[in-house]
Amino acid sequence: MASAGMQLLGFLLSLVGIAATVAATFMVEWKKQAQGKTHRIYEGLWMSCSGNERTTCEFHESLLKLPTEVQATRAVMLLSLFLSTVALMVSTVGMKCTHFMDAKAESKSTVAMFGGIMFVVSGLLTLIITSWYVTMIVKTFHTSHHLQSFEFGRAVFVSWAGGLLTMAGGIFLSCRRCSRSEASESISSNHLLPNTNTKSNYV
Repeated sequence: MASAGMQLLGFLLSLVGIAATVAATFMVEWKKQAQGKTHRIYEGLWMSCSGNERTTCEFHESLLKLPTEVQATRAVMLLSLFLSTVALMVSTVGMKCTHFMDAKAESKSTVAMFGGIMFVVSGLLTLIITSWYVTMIVKTFHTSHHLQSFEFGRAVFVSWAGGLLTMAGGIFLSCRRCSRSEASESISSNHLLPNTNTKSNYV
């Protein structure tokens, strides 16, 4: 388990990453298409919007009619958010700044490490599915007529940022080498103090 300051930094980074992931999941601009100079079409994981200055949005009616990349991205993003939610609860129990499991320091360290690992897995899932979604859009763009194909939109960049921040926070939370160095320093200092006291008493 890392130091309390590093844990808090990791927890805050993970919170920002989760917020970005939630925003990206429900953003409508996962892919976009321009028809003419003013007409725009946006498609997200849950709805599609179109229009000029004023846009109208409609929810996707049938899941089976959606493209494969939309179905897969929606499922994996929800799985990532579920893992992040569980990781939040687990990390809260294992962090040094909380009073849960204070009597079991070693178990508390392990709990914090597992919470950090879950954050890393959640962020990795977000990065992988977003990159795969972009790859599918780019392939479709190159194989079809450019005027009739979509390009990826802003939600992709928000999702990438969310995945990276969640992973970074999980790495800070699951750091154990820092605690080992702190423990070794405290042990060595505790061994030195009695020796100096005994020498001074002997003299």
